[in-house]
Amino acid sequence: MAEAVTRRRALRIMAAGAGLPLGLNATQAFSHPEPVIWRGQALGAPTTLILNYPDSDQARGLVRQVVAEVDRLEDIFSLYRPSSALCELNRAGALAFPPQELVDLLTVCQSVWEATGGLFDPTVQPLWKLYADHFSRSGANPSGPDRSALESARTLVGFQHVSFNAHRIALSQRGMGLTLNGIAQGHITDRIVALLRAGGVESSLVDMGEVRAIGAKPDGTPWKVGISENQSDTDINHSVLVTNKAVATSNSNGLHFDQARHWGHIISPQGVPTVQRYGRMTVIAPDATRADALSTAFTLMETAAISNVLARHPDIEADWASSGHAK
Repeated sequence: MAEAVTRRRALRIMAAGAGLPLGLNATQAFSHPEPVIWRGQALGAPTTLILNYPDSDQARGLVRQVVAEVDRLEDIFSLYRPSSALCELNRAGALAFPPQELVDLLTVCQSVWEATGGLFDPTVQPLWKLYADHFSRSGANPSGPDRSALESARTLVGFQHVSFNAHRIALSQRGMGLTLNGIAQGHITDRIVALLRAGGVESSLVDMGEVRAIGAKPDGTPWKVGISENQSDTDINHSVLVTNKAVATSNSNGLHFDQARHWGHIISPQGVPTVQRYGRMTVIAPDATRADALSTAFTLMETAAISNVLARHPDIEADWASSGHAK
């Protein structure tokens, strides 16, 4: 099975305005009429659902639907499950009659890949695996993999080498592989939001690795999403207010391949882990799928290039801290 990125999130929910402490477990939460709070895992990351609903029994039913849907989508997108559709594609290099959800997500990937000049590229999985394998060995060269191995892995990268439609997905070269860790959590978030809205939910904060608000809080005020630049649960450096929008944050400082913390986990298609240009990169968008993907890509881009993308997408905002200086 291909290696999977565990992205340590910089997002924290500041829910004091909801009138409940975040420390409730599922059993305790279900004893309250509202809101219902559920916490679990999606694609290896902690997830949270704060559900405001007038009927607690119906709320519990919706939460069960959410859990089942997350499990179903993990069977498609996960690099942690050897039987997932994505792992099968990476092993075989092709997948006949793929799940429609996978085709839909690859369509968004292509759009973001084009919008970012190729810097958002799900085919970087061979490069990620190269760095992960290199630094997992005892006595690994701190300068990273040798040039020949790096050049070989680079030849396997390029979303233009992925063909897909409703009948088949194919990777053009043996050894290619996809990772959807830079977008799948956002996509799962959006799917859960659609499920909850179909169930009549008008106020909720959904955190399936990325955060998306349904409406406002019950009192009509926006949801407050706290952002930490040092991965601390308590040290909130910044916050944003959102209503009916999604928030995604990427932080190249959140995970490193090496103990010296020189090699960040977000890798460009050229094979270079992220230069620590930004302390964190936050994107606010109408949907979590694009917010997730763009927060990843923007960590690799100069500010002028980010501004160019935002100018073409006026419904999207970005907020970042650069090398310890907030902007």
